[in-house]
Amino acid sequence: MENNKNSDMNQEFDIIVVGAGLVGLAAAIACARQGKHVVVIDTNNSTHKKTNTWDTRIYALTPATADWLQSLGVWQHLDTVRINNIHAMHIWNQANENPVILADEDAHLSTLGIIVENQNVMYALRTRLDALGVTVITDAVDKIIDDNNKDIKINLVNGTQVSATLLVAADGAHSFVRQQLSIATKIKPFNQTALVMNFKAEKNHANVARQWFAPHNILALLPLPAQHVSMVWSVSTNYATELLSLTSEEFAQRVSEQSRHLLGKLKPISEVASFELSQSTATQMIAPRAVLLGDAAHQIHPMAGQGVNLGFRDVIAFEAILKKAHGLQDIGAYHFLRQFERARKSDIASMNNLTSGLDYLFASEHGALNTATNWGMRQLDKRSSVKNFLIKQAVT
Repeated sequence: MENNKNSDMNQEFDIIVVGAGLVGLAAAIACARQGKHVVVIDTNNSTHKKTNTWDTRIYALTPATADWLQSLGVWQHLDTVRINNIHAMHIWNQANENPVILADEDAHLSTLGIIVENQNVMYALRTRLDALGVTVITDAVDKIIDDNNKDIKINLVNGTQVSATLLVAADGAHSFVRQQLSIATKIKPFNQTALVMNFKAEKNHANVARQWFAPHNILALLPLPAQHVSMVWSVSTNYATELLSLTSEEFAQRVSEQSRHLLGKLKPISEVASFELSQSTATQMIAPRAVLLGDAAHQIHPMAGQGVNLGFRDVIAFEAILKKAHGLQDIGAYHFLRQFERARKSDIASMNNLTSGLDYLFASEHGALNTATNWGMRQLDKRSSVKNFLIKQAVT
């Protein structure tokens, strides 16, 4: 339900969600399903229309994430023709001609992940949100007024004021809400740029996600329907500048070379997009009457493909805490929100360490470390028990 009128200048809710991206919409749905009176502040006036063009924003959802979206009543609104399962992952580094292979059948799974477009998931989330009758206000946040003893208020640019017991900040990596709450972030620059683009492959991708690791150069080709593939190529910022100066055909040739021509000729079907990479972690995920979710709380390197899953796991943990609240519980109380922050600490730290560690390992020029990494890759491919463990860690 859209609400952009100024007639109701002061509105009260249980929960305000600022941000109408994937994580914000999922949080609003999860809260509304628990009977909370929720409003979503859509600061970017997001659209959620279906198009025939392949979105360059692609996500690899874990089976656990997919199951959760099903439980929210979201999954059934996806266009299933435009999603694709991953049945295996092939991983190379510079020294190994043959890849490490992780397959779903090795761990007795039906899939390792599901490739979906941002626009497809956004449409499904908005459809479910509308069905629940959640109010959406399309406007920008002007000021946050914190009243620790009672509620939290937000003044919008159009003059409307909304108040609630709890504020959920899901407004992205450059979160205005986080800044207003004076929550600092720890930034680790990678001095890399991620390039994203979609192609039609000459050869069948066989539902395999492929990834090539080299020093500050990580290429991933993810399987889409109808022999399309989505590329995420993380390179040094200097090399990114060179690549972005190429024509689409020249760029496609570079990708073919980097991927050892395994999928044959690649035909561009989208423009190339780019974004700077850094690891950003908020020093805290909560404040009095406020909680940070998704990129507002943490942003990681895309090499592991876990960014959106990490954000959704924030919502899952937040949903679980809300379910435990008794009828008279003040859900904005700091001591109550501390349960959520403690629940998320280990997962976020693990993902930060994983992505930073992998980047360091494969970028290292130290001979002994390179030798150890190459040996480890070969041993990993020989040990099914270790591979199965890694698979199970990746799909939850």
